[in-house]
Amino acid sequence: MLNKTNVHERLNRVRDKSSTDLIADVKNWLNDSSKSALSSDDVKNSTGDGNNLNFDLLESKHIYHINQIEKICVDYRLRFLDAKYYKSDIPQQGLAKINYLNQEHETELQGFKIMAPSKLFKLENADDPLLFAPIGNGYYYFIHKWGNDLHPLRRMMMWPVKNLENFMLTTFLFSFLSTLIVSEIFMTHATGTEFFLLFLFMFKWIVALAMYYGFAKGKNFNESIWKSKYYNA
Repeated sequence: MLNKTNVHERLNRVRDKSSTDLIADVKNWLNDSSKSALSSDDVKNSTGDGNNLNFDLLESKHIYHINQIEKICVDYRLRFLDAKYYKSDIPQQGLAKINYLNQEHETELQGFKIMAPSKLFKLENADDPLLFAPIGNGYYYFIHKWGNDLHPLRRMMMWPVKNLENFMLTTFLFSFLSTLIVSEIFMTHATGTEFFLLFLFMFKWIVALAMYYGFAKGKNFNESIWKSKYYNA
């Protein structure tokens, strides 16, 4: 049995390479939903690319740079988009944390971002959300995580579509294995030339099939979609 992947923990590992959840007092806010003056729509409709926060009150473990966020999005095929594209409501615990931070920092947070799989967003035509607020200069402050963890093999399953290089290497290896299987079954005495010609046929066929499926479904590589608001771009 494999444990599911916690994206927040993975993000922490990336940040650590280059206290309790927020502050203990937040627990009081989480247990009293009436103290959250914000609504989900307030969060989704907010705009901005920075917030005036008191640095002395920030927890360093909740600060992430856009490059660290990008790496996790690319590895696990996630999107990092404005909160307005999120399909569901922001959970009450997330709203309570935002309200707590607003009072603690004497400000009104805005420009919220969410990291989640594409299926959780309302994407325009062209399993595990994380809520962030921008603090400027490419840095984001983590606020809340909800939902289920990702499938433990998601990173491995998404590796072939991470970029063009991975895609070509995967199709090459799959073509080679397919050629071995076919030659063993139908061409037990195949010469090197016959094997090579069969491999070329297999490679072209698999690449063409994969590309056709990709174009038909409007798919793209992880490196290109992690911050795109379009489902077919």
